[in-house]
This record gives sequence, C-alpha cells and structure tokens, in this order.
Amino acid sequence: MRDILDDLVLLLEQNGITVRREADAGAGLCVIKGQTVVFIDNSAPTAEMAQICGRAVCKNIDIENIYIKPQIREFLEKYCTQPD
Repeated sequence: MRDILDDLVLLLEQNGITVRREADAGAGLCVIKGQTVVFIDNSAPTAEMAQICGRAVCKNIDIENIYIKPQIREFLEKYCTQPD
C-alpha cells in the first residue's frame, strides 16, 4: 500500500497539486490562493492516506489520457466511480 500512496502523491505533484503531509492535521482537498492542495495526516493508516490521494487524483486529473501504472489505475477505479 505504501507504493500506491507514493505513486499517487507523485502523480498529484506532477500535475501541479501540492501535497502536504502533516501529523494530526486532518485530511482533505482544498484550494488556497488558487493552488490546489491535498492535506494528508501522517498519523493516519497508509490505506486511508492513499484513499484521500486517490479521490484527489480522480477530482483533479484526467486519468484517461495519461499513462498510469496498471496497479494504480486499478486502485483509482474504486474511487473515480464512487460518489463523494
């Protein structure tokens, strides 16, 4: 799961989205001064952090038109088809 999280963070960052890892800070997606930022709580389980990043990818990146590792694409399919 750690590899998935790392790949999701990299995907977000490569697409201009800032990822901030902070302890006990909560988690979520927001826009600050025009910059999209994803906050992830370092004290949360890795799977939970990956879910938050997965939802952020789905909301902000057109994943149909870029290469994504099959393992990551499979993970994202769970979150890109679910309502918030």
